[in-house]
Amino acid sequence: MSMFSQVPQANPAQPNNPALYEEVKLYRTSRERAKYDNMADLYAVINTLQSLEKSYIKDAVQPREYTGACSKLLVQYKAAFKQVQSDEFPNVETFMKKFRLDCPAALERIKDDRPITIKDDKGNTSKCIADIVSLFITVMDKLRLEIRAMDEIQPDLKELMETMSRLSIVSSEFEGKVKVKTWLDTFNGMSASEELDDNQVRQMLFDLDSAYNAFNRLLHDH
Repeated sequence: MSMFSQVPQANPAQPNNPALYEEVKLYRTSRERAKYDNMADLYAVINTLQSLEKSYIKDAVQPREYTGACSKLLVQYKAAFKQVQSDEFPNVETFMKKFRLDCPAALERIKDDRPITIKDDKGNTSKCIADIVSLFITVMDKLRLEIRAMDEIQPDLKELMETMSRLSIVSSEFEGKVKVKTWLDTFNGMSASEELDDNQVRQMLFDLDSAYNAFNRLLHDH
């Protein structure tokens, strides 16, 4: 049963009434269903972020893993909240109050818009980092969904390369940047409709995952 549904109270006078055991429908249309699905997604992201923050405070997760996971969750939060934002929920605080979400650590991280391991730089570096994380995730997700045409992958990969180039801590010799450039060169030699074969997709996923992990290590070292 959805977290937003309410269980009907039993009536002692009708202990065997089958209607008492029927699930309460929260929606009647596909639009209403999408609304509740979106709220459930946001609810889950905030709860997960709260758990991650508590784990980091308890030293139960390494800074490197924390930085990558937190950056990814903040990207997911922005996408999830955009689907929920409305007159009813103009900000995340109203959403949390409505559903009694007691997640102060998650709220602080959302307001800072950066992992606790990343220094405050008035948003410039933090935005680059968030964009890089988002682009890594976007490209890898596309490959996993068997989207492999040059014109569907190359623009995101190019933006990833350009964004990394704007981040001062990423040198031209950085292994993650080298791997991304290698695949960008491969795509630049293909026609727009040409697609990667199965072996190339597998190798590219491996290389991007390695590059993403190297990026998280770089963040931790700085």
